Amino acid sequence: MSDAPLQWEGVPGKGAIGVIARDMAVISPSLPRVYPFVVERGEGVYLFDVDGNRFLDFAAGAGVMGLGYQNPHVVSAARDQVGRLMHSGFSNFYAELPVRFAEKLTKVTGYDRVFFSNSGAEALEAAVKLAVWHNRKTGFISFYQCIHRGRILDLPSTTTAIATGGDDIPCIQVHRGHYAYCYRCPLNIEYPGCGIECLNEVENLLEDASVGGGVAGIIVEPIQYEGGCITPPDDFHKELRRICHEHEILFIADELLTGVYRTGVFLAMESFGVQADITAMAGSIGGGLPLGATLSYSDIMNWPPGTLASTTGGNMVAVAAGLAGIEEMDSQKIGKSVNKIGYYMQKRLCEMQDACPPIGDVRGRGLMIGVEIVKLDKTPAPLLRDAIIEEAFEAGLILLPTGDSTISITPPLTMTEESADTGLDILESAIRSLKR
Repeated sequence: MSDAPLQWEGVPGKGAIGVIARDMAVISPSLPRVYPFVVERGEGVYLFDVDGNRFLDFAAGAGVMGLGYQNPHVVSAARDQVGRLMHSGFSNFYAELPVRFAEKLTKVTGYDRVFFSNSGAEALEAAVKLAVWHNRKTGFISFYQCIHRGRILDLPSTTTAIATGGDDIPCIQVHRGHYAYCYRCPLNIEYPGCGIECLNEVENLLEDASVGGGVAGIIVEPIQYEGGCITPPDDFHKELRRICHEHEILFIADELLTGVYRTGVFLAMESFGVQADITAMAGSIGGGLPLGATLSYSDIMNWPPGTLASTTGGNMVAVAAGLAGIEEMDSQKIGKSVNKIGYYMQKRLCEMQDACPPIGDVRGRGLMIGVEIVKLDKTPAPLLRDAIIEEAFEAGLILLPTGDSTISITPPLTMTEESADTGLDILESAIRSLKR
């Protein structure tokens, strides 16, 4: 298949316009649609819309489709499992397939135990409830602009039989610190001379008697995707790990988007030389089907039966697809290829940056890359960023926005240099064609 996207008269076409009109009548308007793309099918690193137009995908379903679309091994595993059993009630009965997947996850990560759920939000909620149960505290430290900020941590529990073994749970209390956003430091200082001042801020919170004594853990993304693919210095997470150890609180990693080789290693925290006490995973862990997993050690995840369950967590089809996907990634040594193609793309983007002033910063690891778009004075340029994404879409490239003015590049992990060049050519053309 040629890497050149198909040409067309224009998008959206007639079919897309019709579907969008129907969508607007019945679907919640809360969904953050980016442009008028109506997908019909996928193949490898390409997506096709309802009018037959083909697009090169630099988003991979927000990082979910690690092996691209319709990988034959994943499709075959899911299809075979659908023919046998789709739902087992894994919370109430035993089944061998989820056990096999859990064994695979513990082997590759070094954790002891796995709790299966249906999504990233549930995996994070399980991580938070586990920390509450283990430490008998309800406070957490999170970071500004984190993706998990508004989804679980501000929600009080309405159940008396979860996480504390029967006691009422007061509202979760969240204290926030600044993430290491070194390109645009919120504290207006420079790394490394700052000594990672943002973590001194976290330590100050923990030393505050009104805060520190009630904190169960710190929850953090290895790379802050929703904040703009913000990639901290190498020692940021090591220092955070030290803080958690010294204050005897749990280090919780949100690997919903960074996990499963997205950054070149199975868990992104590995690249920082850190192992969290609890890790939440989702995204590509299900091979494209809804699946979440919360991983920890036996001395932490030792809560009694009934403390937490999930009716469809460990769904047989999702587990079959997820297991097949990870086994296929391992057979392809996907981590090595992710590091190789990620380096290639970032190198080219940095070269592009020299010739394209709107590119203020290029950052990331592996195939989680952020390109921050800025004005002449280096302030964020969200309108220009959105215009670039729209221009690229009209030329056949799928991109997503993140942060205030960043373009995220999270393609399928199977991306080739030829396909990467095709997409980067489109992106560069879009940037050059638009004035600030």
